[in-house]
Amino acid sequence: MKVIKKRLLTPGPTTVPERVLEALSRPVLYHRSPEFKEIFLDTRERLKRLFRTSGEVLILTSSGTGAMESAIVNLFNPGDSAVVVVGGKFGERWKELCEVYGVKPVVVEVEWGKSVDPEEVEKAIEKNPDVKAVLVQICETSTGTIHDVKGIGEVLKNYPDVLLIADGITAYGVYDIPTDEWGIDVAITGSQKALMTPPGLAVISLNERALKRLEEVKTRSYYFDLKKELKNQKKGQTAYTTGTSLVVALNEALKMIEEEGFENVAKRHELLAKATRAGVEAIGLKLFSEKPANGVTAICAPEGINGQDVVKVAREEFGVTIAGGQAHLKGKIFRLSHMGYVDVFDVLTALEVTELTLYRLGYRRFSLGDSLKAAMEVIEKC
Repeated sequence: MKVIKKRLLTPGPTTVPERVLEALSRPVLYHRSPEFKEIFLDTRERLKRLFRTSGEVLILTSSGTGAMESAIVNLFNPGDSAVVVVGGKFGERWKELCEVYGVKPVVVEVEWGKSVDPEEVEKAIEKNPDVKAVLVQICETSTGTIHDVKGIGEVLKNYPDVLLIADGITAYGVYDIPTDEWGIDVAITGSQKALMTPPGLAVISLNERALKRLEEVKTRSYYFDLKKELKNQKKGQTAYTTGTSLVVALNEALKMIEEEGFENVAKRHELLAKATRAGVEAIGLKLFSEKPANGVTAICAPEGINGQDVVKVAREEFGVTIAGGQAHLKGKIFRLSHMGYVDVFDVLTALEVTELTLYRLGYRRFSLGDSLKAAMEVIEKC
């Protein structure tokens, strides 16, 4: 019998640390108990520190998409419009959510793999002065691209009535993001990415401007009523039964992040990203993104190789689960994650498996070990 140790290197869900798994295994807490209240309030405060915000942070029992949807249903009235940056699958998701709830999307189309120019966002606002917000990804996970959200925040200083709503699902915990300083009014993340917790929780932060808009809009959701959640969560409660064990696990993960230090976490992710890119390029592969993110690297499948076959062989032959491309990029790229509970040896494993997989598929335009040498040279210099 062949023994294969399984490894998870996808951009969500990500590997969960032993400490977090232990926390998850503790007896289930009643969501109205004093013990859970204490943990819940502490978790909210830790999230505020992670987000570097003085605003409110709400924890929702949902995927990250649930938090995105909650932003739309609580901050827009039917007939409102919003600038939507679409440069990948998740930018498209903002657009689709707007359409579902009667919000007119003013689309700023960005070629997949490229970063949006803040000037293009400003042009869209100038042409549509009634827009209520800009919707954007900090990191477009489908392409492994980082957007200049800080630059968009600078632009929006000239438009005080336009909110900046940012999906940071694969950004918070990867970068040290000063949410308030960047002018992000609403920020979103999920538990299953760099926060090193199983899927099931979403987080949304709202500053004073967003809270003011919240009061002006009548929500069209029962479950995602953020006014109701805010009232309850300030008291250490949730409006409805929450994922208590997931909150306990998230609390432990946030402790780990703070113990490492926000700046150190960001530096680690930067190093892992640089090492991955160096390794990939050393074996003649091309990065898909012009502005690659530090949490996930999107790699163009070499000519004659289907990216989905890379994913399949890596999983079935070597026990390593990586991600393929989405939508029209399916088969054209594959993605290696280096976010969350990941170290240099995970990166070296990912590169080694990439080499072996490509050899199995008949692509041998490099010598085995080339990517490891390049990556280790980057790591050694740090």
